[in-house]
Parts: sequence; structure tokens; C-alpha cells
Amino acid sequence: MEIVASTEKAKRDYDLICKAREKEDQRAYSQLMEFYKEPLYFMLLKMTNNTIEAEDLTIEAFGKAFKSIDKYTPEFAFSTWLFKIATNNYIDYKRKKRLQTISMDQEESVFNFDSQIKNPEDKVIEQQKYDTLRSVIDKLKPHYKTLVEKRYFEEKSYEEIAQELSLPIGTVKAKLFRAREFLYNLMKDNTAF
Repeated sequence: MEIVASTEKAKRDYDLICKAREKEDQRAYSQLMEFYKEPLYFMLLKMTNNTIEAEDLTIEAFGKAFKSIDKYTPEFAFSTWLFKIATNNYIDYKRKKRLQTISMDQEESVFNFDSQIKNPEDKVIEQQKYDTLRSVIDKLKPHYKTLVEKRYFEEKSYEEIAQELSLPIGTVKAKLFRAREFLYNLMKDNTAF
């Protein structure tokens, strides 16, 4: 297939995409992420005005793009394709967030939340959910399990994890994205959630 945009950057990107597609070359994925994570992050930061949301949406955009890398065609620049995925993902995110807000507002008007103290039954249910979550996390491969524990139980930043494990930050983010995907698939059939 001929590359429409025949710039050096377009050729470089297309070579990396071919390596990622055909050889499942993790280094090619990492290089694509390194080239575009900063501009993508800043675009999403401008849209969300929230660093955490922008960071999460950046990782999700790369995850979605890499998951459907076979659908990419070089008619357009890879960056155009990636930014379109990120924009669509942002729109979906805002739509879901708006629906959750409406749902929470309705619940709060229906229920009376007088007490902040949990009753014993709530504590037992919460403990069961925690135990179930831990057992699901234990099913992850060790490197994914370590990343999940550091990010969500020890509440460490991506930078702290990258430094502690001597990994590039892009690798930490990409692996955490995959780990969340694995967890979702493991938990979606579990009735405890």
C-alpha cells in the first residue's frame, strides 16, 4: 500500500506500524507512544482541563489505537488517525460522565443519606468485594500484578512506578492499560461486582 503523505515522519510511522502489526514488535509500539504521547496528552489536557483525566484518556487512546492497528491505512497520517480516536474517546467519556452525574443526582434526590457510618452488613459486603478483587488480581501475570498493586493499592504515580521498577514511563502506562483490560475481562463475569 502506498503512503499518501510521503514525508519522512509518515514513512517512519508506517514502518513502525508494520513492525507492530506483523511482528507484534513491542518496541515499535513504544516508539509510536513516545512520538505522540506528549502532543496527545496536551490536546486532551486542553479538552479536559484535568491532568489525571488527560493522562488516563491518553493511555486509553493508545490502547484503542493499538488494539485496532490492523484497521489503520496510510491514506492519512498516523497522528491524524490517533488524534481522531482520542477525540472520539473523549466524547464518549464526557457522555458517560454526564449520564453518571444525572444518575447520581437522581439517586440523591430519592435516597436520604443521613448516616456516614457503615452498618455491619455493608462492611461484610465491602470486605467480600475486596477479597474477590484481590483474588482476581492474583490471577494476573506477576509483572501486571505488581504494577496494579503499586498504582492502586500503594497509590503511586506513574513516575514513581517507572523509577522504582526501572522502566520507561510509556511502558508502565501501556502495561497498566493492558492490566486494566485483563482485570475488566476477569471481573465482568463475576457476580460479586
